[in-house]
Amino acid sequence: MSQFFQIHPENPQARLIAQAAEIIRKGGIVALPTDSCYALVCHLDDKDAVTRLRRIRHVDDKHHLTLLCRDLSEIANYARVDNQQYRMLKAATPGPYTFILEATKEVPRRVSHPSRKTIGLRVPENAIAHALLAELAQPLLGTTLILPDDDQPLTDPDEVRERLAKLVDLVIDGGACSLEPTTVIDMTGSEPVLRRQGRGDASAFGL
Repeated sequence: MSQFFQIHPENPQARLIAQAAEIIRKGGIVALPTDSCYALVCHLDDKDAVTRLRRIRHVDDKHHLTLLCRDLSEIANYARVDNQQYRMLKAATPGPYTFILEATKEVPRRVSHPSRKTIGLRVPENAIAHALLAELAQPLLGTTLILPDDDQPLTDPDEVRERLAKLVDLVIDGGACSLEPTTVIDMTGSEPVLRRQGRGDASAFGL
């Protein structure tokens, strides 16, 4: 059975954040709130955890997983970003956007797209996610919490707990989230391309 932490959405309790980080370091899968909907996250460098995360979502290695980063300096370690892209990212982060970018060699091959060598990155505007990222001092690997056969992501922590109690190691209750996932912007070409309209305003990218 998974553990269940109630964490304040604006002032996360440091003790619980530290415990959550330790669960992740030991290979755990965590369901946590973001500024869009709930997400499943795990340690970037844990191959077994990544496999479990994909199994829960029923997605293969062609499905983009996302790196949740604290800020743009972390993004630059894992993706190739030119000056124009950087300005766009700076104007839209933190926020409910996922950016598809060309991955650097810092990204483990198993988590980047196998044919395009790209990766999804985002900087969430959520106090719990930020506190956890700061405690770990590195990005988390994540995916929107949409279970197989569901059309909508899970947003209610009690429902997350009920449906994932035997699949994840920790559910963080940070209150209800939005029903909308992130807006996905592909920035691997000469111009941004809208891949999914979600909570973020795509007009900021001329889309």
